[in-house]
Amino acid sequence: MTYILDLAWRGPQTENMAHLYMSFDFGTDEEKAQLARHKLEMWRQAFRLDKKLLYKFERTGPDASSAAPLAEEKSEKPAKAEKSGKPGKGAKGKAKAEPAPEKKVAAPAGPVKLHLRLGFSGHEKMTEERLVKRIPGEEPFKDASPSVMRQGEPGFDETAAVFDALD
Repeated sequence: MTYILDLAWRGPQTENMAHLYMSFDFGTDEEKAQLARHKLEMWRQAFRLDKKLLYKFERTGPDASSAAPLAEEKSEKPAKAEKSGKPGKGAKGKAKAEPAPEKKVAAPAGPVKLHLRLGFSGHEKMTEERLVKRIPGEEPFKDASPSVMRQGEPGFDETAAVFDALD
């Protein structure tokens, strides 16, 4: 094995990527927030942006923490009724008709914010700029008061802390 001792060690060849954060406030419109999530998932798959495009939802309010347990409780009740009921067309029809209103009850009524993090390397700046221009102009995002924060701008550190704190 040969060692080259006269050359300086350069360190890792990968640099930390500069992140860019975008925030969208959907208010209490959960439907638009889900449309935005769907559109982001389509872009992630279509353009292969698996770890370059990350998003998290911030839901505040009294229903934000209890929405998931409420949905689980409601989904158990029709299953029990279906098992105890007579196996006929009437019992199946009632079980199918009941879940639709329960979804509306389980939706949180508090404000919904979407935090989006774009992390592209230096040679992908053109792709990053295209997404920064495209995303706020698309349908579910343009009415959600979009804001873009780059590294070094005011509000960047707070948004990064909020993004890291969310699940």
